[in-house]
Amino acid sequence: MRIRSLGVIDDAVVELSPGFTAVTGETGAGKTMVVTSLGLLLGGRADPALVRIGSPSAVVEGRVSVPPGAAVAVRAEEAGAELDDGALLISRTISAEGRSRAHLGGRSVPVGVLAELADELVAVHGQTDQQGLLKPARQRGALDRYAGDAVAVPLARYGDAYRRLRAVSAQLEELTTRARERAQEADLLRFGLTEIEAVEPRPGEDAELAAEAERLGHAEALASAAALAHGALAGNPEDPEVLDATTLVAGAQRALDAVRAHDPALAALADRMGEISILLADVATELAGYADNLDADPRRLAAVEERRAALTALTRKYGTDVAAVLAWAEEGAARLTELDGDDDRIGELTAERDTLRAELSGLAQALTDARTEAAARFADAVTAELASLAMPHARVSFAIRQTEDPEGVEVGGRTVAYGPAGADEVELLLAPHPGAPPRPIAKGASGGELSRVMLAVEVVFAGTDPVPTYLFDEVDAGVGGKAAVEIGRRLAKLARTAQVVVVTHLPQVAAFADRQLLVEKTSDGSVTRSGVTVLEGEDRVRELSRMLAGQEDSETARAHAEELLATARADA
Repeated sequence: MRIRSLGVIDDAVVELSPGFTAVTGETGAGKTMVVTSLGLLLGGRADPALVRIGSPSAVVEGRVSVPPGAAVAVRAEEAGAELDDGALLISRTISAEGRSRAHLGGRSVPVGVLAELADELVAVHGQTDQQGLLKPARQRGALDRYAGDAVAVPLARYGDAYRRLRAVSAQLEELTTRARERAQEADLLRFGLTEIEAVEPRPGEDAELAAEAERLGHAEALASAAALAHGALAGNPEDPEVLDATTLVAGAQRALDAVRAHDPALAALADRMGEISILLADVATELAGYADNLDADPRRLAAVEERRAALTALTRKYGTDVAAVLAWAEEGAARLTELDGDDDRIGELTAERDTLRAELSGLAQALTDARTEAAARFADAVTAELASLAMPHARVSFAIRQTEDPEGVEVGGRTVAYGPAGADEVELLLAPHPGAPPRPIAKGASGGELSRVMLAVEVVFAGTDPVPTYLFDEVDAGVGGKAAVEIGRRLAKLARTAQVVVVTHLPQVAAFADRQLLVEKTSDGSVTRSGVTVLEGEDRVRELSRMLAGQEDSETARAHAEELLATARADA
C-alpha cells in the first residue's frame, strides 16, 4: 500500500509479506493508520478528519494479488476493472471537504463495489470487534456463520415467511382495529348511494333542465316575439294592407326576373333574391310552428324547478355538477363493495396468518436444532484453540434459549418470542478454569481472555470460511507473558495458510512474524516514505529490545529479544 496525507502519515509505502507481518512502533507513531488505510481500500467510511492538516486530500493505493477466476476477480471485471498481471489495483481518495472517490483496476467505481469485495479479501479485527462480540446478536451471527448452509438454508426460508407474516399481520391489524371507522364509512356510502339512486340523475340533465326552465319562465315573451316576427315576414291576415317582407321580396324578384336576360350580373342577383324569398318563407313557417308548439304550462315549469332542486341537493353534497355526482356514485359503489368484503378478507388473512405461524414454528425449530448442533462443534473447536493460547483449562459453550411469549410461535412445545432471525437467543459462555461456572464473556472474561477468545474464534472461522488476509489491530491488548508467546505462535500457524497482518505492542507476538515493519515519526511529527521500514537482523533485535524494556541497548533486553526470535524460528 502507498499512503499519502492520511493522519500523521505524509507519504509512506507499506509492503506486506505473504505470511505473517507485524507492524510495530511507538504509541502514536501511526500504526493504526495501516488498519485505517486498508479499511478505506475496502470501502470503509470516509472521514475528512483523516486528511492530514494542510493537505487538500488523502490518497491510499493498494495492489492486491488475486487468483485467476476467483470470485473477487469476476466481480471486479463485472465492474469494469482490469487485472494487472494477476493483481488488482485499488485506490481511494478523500478530500478535505469530505468527498470520496474510488478506483478499481483503473476504472472509477462506487465505493459500495469496494465494500462488496471486502468480505472476500480481508477479515479485519480490532478492539471494536471484541466489543461487538460481546453483543448476543453478534454471537448468534458468528454461530450462524460457522454453521454454514445448515442454518443459512432454513434461515432464508424463515426470513421469507417472517416478512410475509409481518405484512399479513399488518393488514389484519388495520382491518380489525379500524372496523368502526370502516362501518361508519360504509353507512355514509350507502346513504349517499341510496339518495342518488332515488333521484336517478342522467348525464347532462342539469344543463337540459336549466335551458327548459329559462324557456318556460319567458314563454309569454317568446310567443309574442315569435308572432310579431311572423307577421313582419308573412303578413297579418287581419290587416291585409300592411306590407310584409315576403310580399316585398317577391315583388323585387319579379322585377329582376323581367330583365335578367339582358345582363348576367343582374340575373345572378335575381337568383340570390330567389334564395332570400325561400329562406324568408322557411323562417316564417318555423316561427308559426314555434309559437304553436311553445309550452307555457305553469305546471310543467313547477315540475322542472322541482327536479332542478333535487339535482342541486345532490351537487351540494357529492359534486359540482351531475357528471361529478355520477362519478362519486361509481367510486362509492366500488369502495362499498371493498368495505363489504372486509369480513371475507379478514377471514382469509386470519387463515393465512395461522398457516404462516405454523410454517414459522417448524422453521424456527429447524433453526434451533441446527444451531444447537453447530454450537457444540463450534464450542469444542474454540476450546481447543484456547488450549493452545495459554488457556488450557478454559472451556467455551453456547447457551441457546428462548423467551416465553403467548403471542409467539411454538418451539419445542413452548410458545416463545420470535424475530427476523428465529426464536433463539444465543450467548457465548466462558468458564476460564475448572470449577468456574460458565458465564457470559461480557461478564466473565478479562481483557486478555477476551482477546484470546476473539483470536480463537477467528482461527476456527479460518478453517471453515477462509479469506486470503487477516488483519488484527491490537487484539492482543491486555495479554502478556506466556499467553503473548502462545498468541504469536498461533498467529504464525494461521499465517501458513493465509496472509496475517498484526498491529501489536507485544514483542512476544512480533518475534513470530515473517516480516516486521517499524513505523517511525520524523522530527516534525510526520511519517514519511522512509518512516516505514522493514526490520532485519540487528535492527529487529533493537526494536524487540525497545518493546521489551524501552531500551534498545539493554543487554538483558537484547538477550531476551534474541531468545524470542530463536523460539519463533524453532517453531517455524
